[in-house]
Amino acid sequence: MRSRVLIVDDEIFFLEAIDEILTDGGFDTVRAKDGETALEIAADPTIGVVVLDVRLPDMDGIQVLACIREMRPELSVIMLSASTDQEIVLEALRLGASDYLAKPLHDEELVLAVGRALDGYEANASRRRLRQRIDRLVEGMERLSQVVRLAAPEERVDVLRQGIVDSASIVLQASRASLMLADADREWLSVVATRGVDVDQATMTARKVGEGASGTCFADRSVLCVPDVDVDARFSGRGPGNYEAAGFACVPLVCLGVPVGVLCLTEGDDSDGLSLEETNVLRLLGMQISEFLAADPEVERLLASAQTDHIEGVESLDLVDAVDGDAALAQAVCEAVAAEVEPDRVLRSALGAVANRLGAAPVALYLTAPAGDKLVLEAEHDGGLCADRPELPIDRGLVGGVVQSGSLVAVERPEEDGRFDADVDTPSDGLSRPTLCVAIRLREKGVGVLRVFLEEGYPASPRTAEVLSAAFSAAVRNVLLYRSLLQSIDEVAQVRKAARENAQS
Repeated sequence: MRSRVLIVDDEIFFLEAIDEILTDGGFDTVRAKDGETALEIAADPTIGVVVLDVRLPDMDGIQVLACIREMRPELSVIMLSASTDQEIVLEALRLGASDYLAKPLHDEELVLAVGRALDGYEANASRRRLRQRIDRLVEGMERLSQVVRLAAPEERVDVLRQGIVDSASIVLQASRASLMLADADREWLSVVATRGVDVDQATMTARKVGEGASGTCFADRSVLCVPDVDVDARFSGRGPGNYEAAGFACVPLVCLGVPVGVLCLTEGDDSDGLSLEETNVLRLLGMQISEFLAADPEVERLLASAQTDHIEGVESLDLVDAVDGDAALAQAVCEAVAAEVEPDRVLRSALGAVANRLGAAPVALYLTAPAGDKLVLEAEHDGGLCADRPELPIDRGLVGGVVQSGSLVAVERPEEDGRFDADVDTPSDGLSRPTLCVAIRLREKGVGVLRVFLEEGYPASPRTAEVLSAAFSAAVRNVLLYRSLLQSIDEVAQVRKAARENAQS
């Protein structure tokens, strides 16, 4: 649900007129006739934009603006003024007002200005939420690694499982969480740890793979986010009585390439925590947890039954170190994104973070062209060594495989892969290098690829590739939101120019 717009004006004519214009424009509004009431309402976190008159009966708009900036600096504030209030308007802009509109108001100009302000507020809120979740993810995995290290050997399995659901609950601010593991035949999922669930764990019914939310998530090996179960035909039989909240998420746990279980989360304290927009953070969480689970004896038996020999000799501390490294990589990318606003700088900063952490060059992000017939270079970090190619086909080479299937490529000698195409799968110098190539996805739709060329001999880890896919999918979403905001600004400028020209004529 979009944030609400607070309208503050002591003149009932303007208050009602603005309310009617914005309501007709699809905005959810709330009114205030004086500064004191406005400040009380502005404290509500559902308010995202304030339309504020510079002259009020109890305090002037500048005082109200200053209080809002101190109380909630992230709010977008649009000032309303008469032609005689230009000095006040300039002071308001210096104090952080996002825009101003002159009375009498132009309907379309008002709607565009509020829409732009709301887009900006929600884009920034999305960036803040992403950073907070990544910070909590890193902190949670660090705590979990410490808890596992310090646990007595006979308690380590129970400590690990309980630590997983506790950490997951904190990261996504979900009051309920459960960890389910598959049996050796991968036909049934059973609950092995819970948080915030009153039902006795021993009495919980196993879920058949392929059925229900958790069984579907396990079978498809993809994150499942259901914002409102009441309107989702797939799970209409789940029943509103089982949980107090309508939204939930299921995260597949895939260890060393083998699906081993599912993490279920519901009843989040943050209404956005388990939404579709959080899919990439959930993927990161699932990947980190999956690595810890390789030390669980039941998971070891499951991996053995899948005839994998990758776990031989693996110790939990080695897994912890690997998880810490990839979590730090995700944090570096997300911090780079959060530190910038302008799209080109956001992407260059994020790519630079990858290059620095992995010693890689070039690192390049490609987005699908509007016609859908090719990939176009959006941003890159060449490290002063070699640039990547300006365009890539979507149906050739290893890159084409990533685009078509949504899978990843993590290979140290790409030229030995039968799909390798030297004109596609190398940078501009034509030399083959260890490569990571992953799909960039928004709401499960592919919109581009990220590829990383590593130093010779550097291990090309599929786990690292998955982390990069999730982190950059989130980064690209923020960039596209900001570009939408800039487009709105241009529209407002065009409307204002047309209004001035009409007034002069």
